[in-house]
Amino acid sequence: MSESPLPSSLEIRPVTREDLAGLADFIEPFVAEGRLLPRTTEELAELVYNGFVAKVEGRLIGFAALEIYSRKLAEIRSLAVLPEYQGKGVGRLLVEECVERARKRDVLEVMAITSSEVFFRSCGFDFTLPGEKKALFITTSEPTQG
Repeated sequence: MSESPLPSSLEIRPVTREDLAGLADFIEPFVAEGRLLPRTTEELAELVYNGFVAKVEGRLIGFAALEIYSRKLAEIRSLAVLPEYQGKGVGRLLVEECVERARKRDVLEVMAITSSEVFFRSCGFDFTLPGEKKALFITTSEPTQG
């Protein structure tokens, strides 16, 4: 974490339908950089139910969503924070909101597929679960850029 404090006007709250148009524009630079997978408007609309935004003085500065697959498993999706707010705790607060939503919905495990291993480890994530369970993956096709 950087030494810069979070802005006092920081607001973390659930996504509303009114946030949808802004979310598509917000994640686009992260998609262009290859940091996030592209999301259609329909996919973003589905993430609204368990998504959270971070705003400072009404400006969208961060987003994350929890996709619940079953009572056993959910995934943190599309975590993004504007570069000037990274390292200040905004991402951690968004992850905490997602994990708390999973707890409230009695989801057993939350995973994150990421290139930011250090960040997620600092949020309490690890490669193994109790009993030494691990997730293994295989790529069946290349993602399409949209």
